[in-house]
Amino acid sequence: MPVNEVSLPGKNIRKFLPESIVIDSWKSIETFFENLVSRPLLSEDDLQRWLADYSELNAVVQEHAGWLYIRMTCDTQDKKATDAYVFFVNEIQPQIAPYHDRLNKKLVECSFSNGLDSRYAIFLKQVENEIKIFRQENIPLHAELSVKEQKYGELAGAMTVDEDGKTLTLQQAANILKDPDRTKRDSVYHKIKDRRLQDRNVLDDLFSELVRIRQQVALNAGFSNYRDYKFISLNRFDYSPSDCFSFHDSVQRAVVPVLNELTSLRKKELQLAELKPWDMDVDTSGKPDLKPFSKGEELMEKTIRCFQNIHPYFGEVMETLKKMKYVDLDSRIGKAPGGYNYPLYETGVPFIFMNASGSLRDVITMVHEGGHAIHSMLTRDLDFIGFKDLPSEIAELASMSMELISMEHWNYFFTDPDELRRAKREQLENIIEALPWIACVDKFQHWIYEHPQHTIAERTEAWTSVYRSFSSDIVDWRGEEDAMAASWQKQLHLFEVPFYYIEYGMAQLGAIAVWRNYKQNPEQAVKGYIQALKSGYTQSISATYALAGIRFDFSENYIRELIRFVKDELEKV
Repeated sequence: MPVNEVSLPGKNIRKFLPESIVIDSWKSIETFFENLVSRPLLSEDDLQRWLADYSELNAVVQEHAGWLYIRMTCDTQDKKATDAYVFFVNEIQPQIAPYHDRLNKKLVECSFSNGLDSRYAIFLKQVENEIKIFRQENIPLHAELSVKEQKYGELAGAMTVDEDGKTLTLQQAANILKDPDRTKRDSVYHKIKDRRLQDRNVLDDLFSELVRIRQQVALNAGFSNYRDYKFISLNRFDYSPSDCFSFHDSVQRAVVPVLNELTSLRKKELQLAELKPWDMDVDTSGKPDLKPFSKGEELMEKTIRCFQNIHPYFGEVMETLKKMKYVDLDSRIGKAPGGYNYPLYETGVPFIFMNASGSLRDVITMVHEGGHAIHSMLTRDLDFIGFKDLPSEIAELASMSMELISMEHWNYFFTDPDELRRAKREQLENIIEALPWIACVDKFQHWIYEHPQHTIAERTEAWTSVYRSFSSDIVDWRGEEDAMAASWQKQLHLFEVPFYYIEYGMAQLGAIAVWRNYKQNPEQAVKGYIQALKSGYTQSISATYALAGIRFDFSENYIRELIRFVKDELEKV
């Protein structure tokens, strides 16, 4: 059907919980958890009904929590929204945790669970992991972490700078770093830097407190460090910390030399004696920053048309979000930083949040989150919530592949051929820059949690050392050492979702392979992409990647092969 005639999906009819339920206290949902805990499972049919009710209860509660989070991040200055989220985290979530553990044990101990079809195999392994790491004494610590982790969003969301009589968010101000006027870039860079450094000590103290609590969680669960605890928590069945170290080494050897080549070329094209940090985003042709759209509404319309051209269903997904008002795209003061696609498991339609300010980076964020949204919609009809609980290596494959596939249709954003060429160049350069940054952040995280008693000074020294090993040695940081030393603080994942970052690197490699397939055979590549996404998490990561026609591989030879492809495409643009 034409995109503008899309029919809006509705929630599934509830069979366990009443439609009228209002989750405003633990008592409002306690009886349903009690029902599941006490219900006898005397047959396979009993187990299937129990799983269906378990799935429905989790979907309803998670969607409720999702909207609380969405409203809070859309306006961090709305005390009512923040209080509602904090109430859920402190008063309801801790009550759910012990029931969740009892339900996990009930499922594992049920003799009929052995007869479940193969789609449940990974979910059952996840349940065993959850049982392994659950500790009653960690419940209040997890609640405390949830509240403290959101402090980062409040602090970052309040950061602004004044420029030309306007108060700008740091995302908006960062666009000025693409201005051809080097004096202006210098000035704005230092305004952003000074504003970040203003909260440096506060963020250092916040992070130290997060590390302390996380380490205690790990010790309580019988682990020597939080990294090892988190790998079990994240259900990393397909790779280990040693594989992450191999990824770091492979990126350092295969990608950093290419990054140095690009940086050296940038310095030459800009005709600079010294390439400074504020020279890294400007177009080397001397042309002003690309302006693919003005407001979020225009960004949404252009994305719908772009996606429609790749596959009609992709455009339909974005039109659905638009019509349901499940998007908040524009940057504004008081809004939390970053961007996300939040799956809402009962409705089956996700919410896209971002901080658009009119840049190419925003287009990339939009198509990235759009890829997540397509993934959410493709899995909405899976009959069990556990099948939709995607590991990031699969989730990010969906989003990062869409960044590259959509690039073949960016004429909807850039009608001028020269602007389109510049946009593609910037995107491909971003890939070569991103992989070392991802490896850098991940290696830093391993160091942090392998040395949980570290001081702030030791942490700063460790970051500086790791950063230098993954960055171009062409950039002159003299005089900006304080900015480099604190640059890790801009990565919200370190504060809010520890160890959720290397997945971007693994998925980026997969996305390059999907894009390479798309350039060779678009129809077949999209078919494989859809097939992989529709399977949710019902098989291993490597098996899911195989459905997409690619490999789950981060060996040095494979990374070198893919980066060579990117470099060749860059030279063609």
